[in-house]
Amino acid sequence: MKKVAVIGFGFIGKIHALNILKNKDLQLVALVDRNIETIEKELNSKAGNFSAGEITADDIKEVRKYTDLDVCLKNEELDAVHICVHTDLHYEFTKKALEHGLNVMVEKPFVLDVEKGEELIRLAGEKGLMLMVAHVVRFMPPYLKLKEWVDNGTYGKLRFLSLIRFSGVPQWGQWKEKQNDFGSSGGALFDLVIHDIDLAYYLLGENPDKIVSNVLPGKLSRHDYINAVWSYSGQDVTVKIEGGNIFHAGFPFSAGFTARFENATVFYSTSEPEVILVSDDDKNEKVSAGDLAKGYFNEIEYFYYCIAEKHEPLMCMPGSSLDTIRLCYEHI
Repeated sequence: MKKVAVIGFGFIGKIHALNILKNKDLQLVALVDRNIETIEKELNSKAGNFSAGEITADDIKEVRKYTDLDVCLKNEELDAVHICVHTDLHYEFTKKALEHGLNVMVEKPFVLDVEKGEELIRLAGEKGLMLMVAHVVRFMPPYLKLKEWVDNGTYGKLRFLSLIRFSGVPQWGQWKEKQNDFGSSGGALFDLVIHDIDLAYYLLGENPDKIVSNVLPGKLSRHDYINAVWSYSGQDVTVKIEGGNIFHAGFPFSAGFTARFENATVFYSTSEPEVILVSDDDKNEKVSAGDLAKGYFNEIEYFYYCIAEKHEPLMCMPGSSLDTIRLCYEHI
């Protein structure tokens, strides 16, 4: 059984902890947050883009809590850590964990500084450790279904893909503080829309030849709204990506895709998350989309499968995640 610590217990850290607890091959032994009270407060919080399950005080009563990562690393015998803190701490904490000989799953965005990302990839390679960035959308059932249809040519070749992702400006956790530290999180481009930039890159397997992008500033960065069109000279396909968090805090989260293949159009939206609509010229059919939240369990299970099998996480290599960061910069 692998012994695991979660670093950062906000919205996403809580989700990681919950899905580690669900995995019979993993033992959550430690939580690290700068404020122990944050851990207790987060248990009762409904903050976040959508619900991915509940975790109670009883679930983590045997889990040791720390306010300092160094103390945790000194006291605990760990196999891996999940780094779920804000972006500006990803490099520091990932490097520290790798130097301590631990496998690391780090939340997206990997890092904002490409050179630092390259350094972390080299360090993981030198030490023979697993480093994976948590691009959860790659593991969510409706997007897995889309990937399957693209790869298998189920409805013919993909001709047009539209990806959208919107939310109100986040107010939970440390996000209000990040408004005073303008740009440090990477804003909606690197924290929200990156999901769809990464997915498009993953689906098509190559960078676009041309990106036409418009951005608007918000409360977190100069690029909190993005509207972009990708084109490829070698493929007869166009990709449109739109998203952001310039809206009022109460604005509901929404995401989805529309994919026009040669023989059908498929549509998915979090407003009706149970189904994918498949339309041709004669009929509409509803296909089960699966449970969106299962993506978090899937990515964690895959990470530990890669550790056990001692091979690179081909579905989510850190080099691919760094390419996604480079692609984000091309939009600004």
